[in-house]
Order: sequence, then C-alpha cells, then structure tokens
Amino acid sequence: MKNVLDVNEIRKIIPHRWPFLLLDRVVELKPGITGTAIKNVTISEPFFEGHFPNESIMPGVLIVEALAQLTAVVYCTGALEAMEESFEEVAGAAESLAKDIDISSRVGYLVAIKDMKFMKPVTPGDQLRLRANIGKSYGILSKVKVSAYVNHDCVATGTLTVSQRPD
Repeated sequence: MKNVLDVNEIRKIIPHRWPFLLLDRVVELKPGITGTAIKNVTISEPFFEGHFPNESIMPGVLIVEALAQLTAVVYCTGALEAMEESFEEVAGAAESLAKDIDISSRVGYLVAIKDMKFMKPVTPGDQLRLRANIGKSYGILSKVKVSAYVNHDCVATGTLTVSQRPD
C-alpha cells in the first residue's frame, strides 16, 4: 500500500475543489484496487447552515459523494500507474508523463448507488474514515464496495457503480 496523499496531492488527481472537495487525506492506497481516506467534519461546512439549523447532520448524499471521490482517487492512481508502467522502457518517459498528464481529466461518473444504508448520523467534530474497494468491471463500468466509519462504528455502507470517462 502507498503512503498518505495530502489534500494538495488529492487536488492533482481529482477535479473537485472547495466547497465540494470532501477528502482531507488518503491514508491507505493500493492504486486501482482499494483506498482509505479521512474527511474531518467541521461546523464550518456550508451544508450545516441548512441541514439542519437546530441539529447539524452531514447529508447522506455528501457521504456518498466523499466515497465517490475516494473511488476516483483509487481509480485514477491505478490508471496513472498503468500508464507509467507502459512507458517504463523509454528512459525518463514515466517521470515526464506523470508531470504532463492531467489525470483529473480521467475521472469518470457515478452511475448507480445500490443498497446504501446509513446507520448513524455524522455530526460536526466527527472524523469520517472512508473506504472504497473496486470490484468487478464490466466494460467501462466497475462495482465499488464502499463504507464510512466514525471511530469504529460503521455509519454508511453500500455499492457504487462508476463509469470510466469515454475516450
């Protein structure tokens, strides 16, 4: 597994920006296969103003979005690694390729959410630990098992189907 990606490295991989970038760091990564990320939930998140004024709860749809963003990081780092391996035989090409490619342009689309369950609310002060495991692929579609935890409690789990961006 690769070491941590900080928020600046994440921003090089996916196109999302504040206030919609929902990953603070990636703490475990096996490119193209699996990853774990952290989202620190703070009271200053814009969505807490309206969800809900008297009881701040992170919307479930944004937990799903954070899981989808982690999926994009896992997928894109796998794609970048595969491209680098295919150019390894040409001296220096892999390093040059890594600098020149806009890997965020390879981020695909979330096409389905299946069996998503939310077991506990996520509130300001929580640290979400997000997990994504890319499973079977069918052409340009992949199934991804996802889960989110606060401490050791599972707060959300389900399956996402994602699509590669068509060339």
